[in-house]
Amino acid sequence: MASRTWHFLLALSLLSSAAYGQLSPSFYATSCPLLELTVRATMIAALLAERRMGASLLRLHFHDCFVQGCDGSILLDDVGSFVGEKTAFPNVNSVRGYEVIDRIKATVELVCPGVVSCADIVALAAAPAGDANLAPFDAQTQLVFDNAYYRNLVAQRGLLHSDQELFNGGSQDALVRQYGSNPALFAADFVTAMIKMGNIAPLTGASGQIRRNCRVVNS
Repeated sequence: MASRTWHFLLALSLLSSAAYGQLSPSFYATSCPLLELTVRATMIAALLAERRMGASLLRLHFHDCFVQGCDGSILLDDVGSFVGEKTAFPNVNSVRGYEVIDRIKATVELVCPGVVSCADIVALAAAPAGDANLAPFDAQTQLVFDNAYYRNLVAQRGLLHSDQELFNGGSQDALVRQYGSNPALFAADFVTAMIKMGNIAPLTGASGQIRRNCRVVNS
């Protein structure tokens, strides 16, 4: 499971990179050739320790991208008069996985100091969070990335009323049926959606900075 999840996330991040002008899946091939192996090893360890972490990192990536673009700004701690995104209401009790990003960044800095941006590390690790105190939306395969959520809706087993409204005689019923019966279609459309999200105003060229510590700006 950990290996499959990692390969899916890595492919997703590389496709996202290739889809945007100045970005490329081989961007770090020369400057940090061990990057993918380094991130992979840390991610596998994180997924083996907690299988939900892959989803958590997808959510972290989502929350980062939808506030002023995919720039890694969600990782910044509040310092002095600076108040960042991390403690904002939509994030404070929702986003998790920061410690995994910290571990990846620290390891990458040992291999390639000052080369890989925090935003790219988030994209490579990629994350949606959960809470152990909340019921899973998909009770049957809650630790597997699949299309069971849509199959449950078709079977009238949506966990929340708001979920079941996606399949309740409306115009979206056909799409729910397609995703529920065709896991390959759901996976392909999910990748396409994540690529579009990952292309929301990433910093390229001389924009931004390569932070040594993703939690604070360089002094």
